Amino acid sequence: MKLTKVLKAAAFSAGIAALLVGCSSSDNGSVKADGDNDIRKVKVAYVQSSKPVTYTDENGNAAGYDVEVLKAVDELLPQYEFEFVGTSDDDLLVGVEQGKYQVGVKNAFWTEERTAKFIYPKEFVGLSSTGLVLKKENAAVKTLDDFASAGFSLAPIAANNAQYTVIAEHNEKNPDNPINLKAGDTFSVDVVQWVNEGRVDGAVIIEASFNRQVTAGDGPYHHLKDDVVYNEFAVIKTWPLFNKKEQEFADAFDEALKEVKEQKIPNDLSIEFYGRDLFELLDTVER
Repeated sequence: MKLTKVLKAAAFSAGIAALLVGCSSSDNGSVKADGDNDIRKVKVAYVQSSKPVTYTDENGNAAGYDVEVLKAVDELLPQYEFEFVGTSDDDLLVGVEQGKYQVGVKNAFWTEERTAKFIYPKEFVGLSSTGLVLKKENAAVKTLDDFASAGFSLAPIAANNAQYTVIAEHNEKNPDNPINLKAGDTFSVDVVQWVNEGRVDGAVIIEASFNRQVTAGDGPYHHLKDDVVYNEFAVIKTWPLFNKKEQEFADAFDEALKEVKEQKIPNDLSIEFYGRDLFELLDTVER
């Protein structure tokens, strides 16, 4: 057991110890570490290509906002050892549901449908700026109501992508001014290119993805920085997804994440990876 984990665990609340009793079982896909420390290894799936939320860095290591928050949580859970496994969006969802992974992080939003497949902990892991990518000449369109009123076409969104649910919920609340929502065949499409080519008028995208693709100097669409814009329409809570058999692990995770938040670690990581402290907008978050 790492010394840092021992020291931090000693300072952690005594209540977490009770939650961890008996959690060394390995009959649900996890692995018990060798030795006398009885540390349970759990597999944490993360999407490899979603920088800066989750990604694999140039050294082959797990990185990103969600990953770093979970590493801080791991330091407070001495009887767990997190093994980060890079994968795709689809494999993460299927793998966590089937128990291949005990938990997954992918900038996941809450949806009613997913509660039937996964455990959502009580504590959300982060916040995501979500908006529309539009041609510059349509920059006056700031909200989903504006977009619908303009009669604009929206890039298709896979039905299992939580962004689909965001638009569907908007349409349910605004039956007289709905957005034409179409389900895509894949989890995501190349929305920046679709908008630039005029195949659609706009698309839903998270700010982190827009910045990675367009704003960053080495982004694949940096040459379009003067042609497309990102207009935020919501800041949304994001969550880790736990396998349905991992309630004990999820409870322990909750207690540790509370401590991590009290230390303002997510605030600092938000600034580091997103360029601003999204937690300052928490009072405005509706979802």
